[in-house]
Amino acid sequence: MEEILQSPSMAKRAIWLANLRWVAIGALVVATFVSSRFLGVHLASRQLYYLAGALLVYNAALYGLLRWLTRGRDEPPSRAIGRVISLQISGDLAILTTILHFAGGIENPFAFFFVFHMIIASILRSRIESYIQAGLACVLFGAMVILEYTGLLSHHPLEGFAGHGLYRDGIFVLGSLFVFCVTLFLVVYMTTSIAQQVRDQQEELELANRQLQEKDKLKNEYVLRVSHDVKGHLAAIQSCIDTVYDGLLGPLNHAQKDMIGRAHRRTAQALAFVTDLLKLTHMKMAGKVEISCFPIRQVVAKAIGAVKDRAEAKSVSLTAEISASLDIICGEQLLIEETLENLLFNAVKYTPEGGKVRLEVLDQGKQVVIHVRDTGIGIPWDEMPRIFEEFYRASNARTVDREGTGLGLSFAKQVVERHGGQITVQNNQAGGCTFTIILPKGSDRSIAQKTVL
Repeated sequence: MEEILQSPSMAKRAIWLANLRWVAIGALVVATFVSSRFLGVHLASRQLYYLAGALLVYNAALYGLLRWLTRGRDEPPSRAIGRVISLQISGDLAILTTILHFAGGIENPFAFFFVFHMIIASILRSRIESYIQAGLACVLFGAMVILEYTGLLSHHPLEGFAGHGLYRDGIFVLGSLFVFCVTLFLVVYMTTSIAQQVRDQQEELELANRQLQEKDKLKNEYVLRVSHDVKGHLAAIQSCIDTVYDGLLGPLNHAQKDMIGRAHRRTAQALAFVTDLLKLTHMKMAGKVEISCFPIRQVVAKAIGAVKDRAEAKSVSLTAEISASLDIICGEQLLIEETLENLLFNAVKYTPEGGKVRLEVLDQGKQVVIHVRDTGIGIPWDEMPRIFEEFYRASNARTVDREGTGLGLSFAKQVVERHGGQITVQNNQAGGCTFTIILPKGSDRSIAQKTVL
């Protein structure tokens, strides 16, 4: 029989169903106590408390079985989980019938609770099995009602709540049973129809998502191949221009040197753009990071050293602070180092002369929190949500440097999220902005399996 849900989701829903039963047990005990003690309703309280105890043992056994089936398994056995769900639904129907028997039978309006079980069955199981469960509910409830009507089963009236003798009214009993069964089968029909439509739409979306992933992979492979070739040509062109610009082929007049200098700068910018594009594409295609442990102070020192000369050239104060308790963290060292360099480079670039850039690395238990603060131009509030998009640059950043690639922050976001962390940005009240990175400190191997979409 085809299962409606895939096994991991099914296992979660089976456990959810067991957890929901804990609530039902508590509700049964509370309702029995309040009704008998405070509302003046005469109930078979002792039997109902016994039922609550039996239900407690029954649910504990099911809960333990589910935990055993799902323990240490990425994909729990679908058939076994499905049988447990079916057992739970059938058992719940029998238990609800028993509770109703000791609480007024057909005179108890809580008989409508059978509808909830039909909805659950229709969502979690196939259409055929849902109809079987509806039939089982009709048989159980009908047997209880008929046995009480014939006197073969004792009736426990709800004195103080409902009128007496309805269970012996043949027309009322037959009419109620007819409406009861028709309602359950209609509920199953409508719920399974809706569930089928949702399932079909989900399958279409999953297919479309797989096709998009395949197309994205082809696009990345194409970009990688073309970018690699273009980078090679640009590197060769830059080498030739460098030779001419340095005067190795003879002296240049002022106009010639100016034109060669422009070509040199443009080539360097194009090469930097292609290099960034290659790094970003490589990261997307790799799909995971190689985890190793390294001293964070060494990474910070290299990142500071990489931008120190540029900061000094602009008279920008560049400082760093690292928590004394921080030593070794785990991740892909080169990617984290490049991310810090990118953030510091941007901070210095967009901070006016005489400004300040500060890097703070803080120890917060299992996490490392990194702040890159500057007193620069900040980011327009309305552009903040797009700042990490590929090729996007803030409007005020374009006025400072027209030749930026718009890939640096996207690269940083990809690196951080691949490590299981997050990166955010906010403007400072005194001017400038602060980028905050939160990274897990430990060597959780699951980080290495985190795919960047």
